[in-house]
Amino acid sequence: MRERLTGHPLLTHHRSTPENPVRVVVLGARGFIGSALRVALESAGIATVAPRSVELDLAVDGAGERLAAMLRTTDAVVLLAALTPDKGRGMAPFVQNLHMGAHVCTALEKVTPDHVVYFSSDAVYPTDVGLITEESWAQPPDLYGIMHLAREVMIKTSTQAPVAVLRPTLVYGASDSHNSYGPNRLRRMAHKDGRITLFGAGEDTRDHILVDDVVALTLLALRHRSEGTLNLATGRSVSYAELAVKVAALFERPIDVGAAPRKTPITHRHFDVAAVRKAFPTFTFTPLDRGLAKAHSEMIEQG
Repeated sequence: MRERLTGHPLLTHHRSTPENPVRVVVLGARGFIGSALRVALESAGIATVAPRSVELDLAVDGAGERLAAMLRTTDAVVLLAALTPDKGRGMAPFVQNLHMGAHVCTALEKVTPDHVVYFSSDAVYPTDVGLITEESWAQPPDLYGIMHLAREVMIKTSTQAPVAVLRPTLVYGASDSHNSYGPNRLRRMAHKDGRITLFGAGEDTRDHILVDDVVALTLLALRHRSEGTLNLATGRSVSYAELAVKVAALFERPIDVGAAPRKTPITHRHFDVAAVRKAFPTFTFTPLDRGLAKAHSEMIEQG
C-alpha cells in the first residue's frame, strides 16, 4: 500500500484557543499509552469513558452497535485499541485489527462525534527512509504497518468529524509491556541479567519518545480539536550503542554491554519535527537522559 499524503494535511486546529473536550471515550485504555492517557484525562478533570473488554470487545460481532450506543455527539473518541507487534505481525493479528477497526467505523457512521483521534504508528513508513516528515511516502514494509495505514483511511472515510492521526515512533516508559527493542527492553535486560545485548554493535539509530510526551501531545490535539497528521517523535535519534550506555549508567552495579549476531541490515531513522513545533510551539520534549532516569526510577519503585 503506497500513499502520497496530499490527502493528509499537516495538523491544523479547529480551536485556536485550547478547550477541554466535553467527554473523551478512550478505546484501548488498558494498554501502555491508553492507561497513561486515561490518568492524565482524569487528572485534568475531563470526563472519561474507558470501556473494559467485558463491556466492549471490539473483536466480536455487534461491537460497532454497542459502541454506537455509548457515544454522544459531543464526545471525542481516541482509538488506541490494536494487537501490537509483540502479539505477532502475521495474517491473524492483521485481520483481527482490521475487524476491530471496522467495528469502530460502524459506530462512527451511526453517531458522528465531535472529534476523533486515531493512534497509528511510524510503521506506515518504509524502513529505508533516512529523514521522515508528515509528507514522506507512506509505504509500509509489513502487515502491521499496512493495517495502520488502512485503519487511518477507514476512520477518515467513516465520519464527518475532524480526525487527528498521530503516528508515534518508539515509545518508552516504565509501564510498557511490549518489550520492544529500545529503552524498555534494554532496561529490563540490565535489571534482570546485569547485561545488555545489542543487535550487532548497536549501530542502528532510532528516535525514542517518553510516554508522558505522547500523552501531553494527545491532550493538546484534543483541546485544539486538531485535524490532520502528526508524527510523534522528538527529532533526536541515537544509536542503540549510545542508548545502552545511557541505560547502563542508571544502575548502581556495573552493567555489561555485549553484541549478538545481526539478523537484519543496519537501518537509521530520523524525524524532522517541524510540524510538531508549528502545531504546538510552546511544547518541549523531555530530554532523553531525563526521560530514561524517570522510567528507571519508576521501574525501581514498581519493583
